[in-house]
Amino acid sequence: MTRFSFDLHATDGAARTGTIHTPRGDIRTPAFMPVGTAATVKATLPESVRATGADILLGNTYHLMLRPTAERIDRLGGLHGFMNWDRPILTDSGGFQVMSLADLRKLTERGVTFKSHIDGSRHEITPERSMEIQRLLGSDIVMCFDECPALPADRDRIASSMRLSMRWAARSKDAFGDRPGHALFGIQQGGLEPDLREESAKALVDIGFDGYAVGGLAVGEGQEAMFGVLDYAPAQLPADKPRYLMGVGKPDDIVGAVKRGIDMMDCVLPSRSGRTGQAFTRRGVVNIKNARHADDPRPLDESCSCPACTGYSRAYLHHVFRAGEMISGMLLTWHNLHYFQEIMQGMRDAIAAGRFAAWEADFHATRAEGDIAPL
Repeated sequence: MTRFSFDLHATDGAARTGTIHTPRGDIRTPAFMPVGTAATVKATLPESVRATGADILLGNTYHLMLRPTAERIDRLGGLHGFMNWDRPILTDSGGFQVMSLADLRKLTERGVTFKSHIDGSRHEITPERSMEIQRLLGSDIVMCFDECPALPADRDRIASSMRLSMRWAARSKDAFGDRPGHALFGIQQGGLEPDLREESAKALVDIGFDGYAVGGLAVGEGQEAMFGVLDYAPAQLPADKPRYLMGVGKPDDIVGAVKRGIDMMDCVLPSRSGRTGQAFTRRGVVNIKNARHADDPRPLDESCSCPACTGYSRAYLHHVFRAGEMISGMLLTWHNLHYFQEIMQGMRDAIAAGRFAAWEADFHATRAEGDIAPL
């Protein structure tokens, strides 16, 4: 059986390209992971997600434990078979969703108790329970259970939260046990404080993980502050292990993160925006709901090979969005996922060729042109 491993193929400045090997297939890095919250990337078939170039999906522990429950998914043979995706899956630990979605949460050294946002039922997640849920789901990459304070928060709150997360990381590692072919990632915390980030990184490396995430960003701090942390945080983590930036982001966030040494990212943006009439293109964001598209026979992006661009006009995409037709979200989601994967492939090729700076300059210059002029 293939063991979990990471090969670094090339670097260009701080940017890196490589391959994560798993028993369910290789993950080319830098990698963008579409989010399959409730065992589905919304409005898209798994084979369509794969056709866009995705090597790995993300599943949400919090959502799946509440509905349909991890125990049910396990009885039905695990998450891969349940959702018809036979390639790698990463599951988050549930920590972020408990912070952002759950009602009446109570935090103790043991874990978090909370009320479900679905039906008000009471639940508890501890590091041990998070590892159990993720084992029942059968995911290939498991995330430690951590506590993620919303920013802005004061330094004492960030420090105590980070130290709690490090104690939970050690408990997660113990509870994860020995699972050949499966990987456990630690999550660096510490807000926007370099010394706290360093303390967190040292604690995680002492415990020892298969990969390391930069956590606690994309929680309201803004791009400038996030890039400020990414200017130093990835280098605090081991160079021979994958580095994962959680919950990022917009195309320029992704490019800036890779430039600073990040290997993996995930975000709901391509699918969520696709369902609200927003398309990401090389020339920036297109709002298909705008009246300027109503008579436009041209594609969203004439250089894009996705089904939305090769088969449909802006006028049609405008019409089905305005009419509330399901195909609107399906086509725009496919396009957005395709474009995000195109960015990743472009960066992998550029890093391998030692031309990342030129690729990045072209990326920003094309975006700055803005959308094509109306007819």
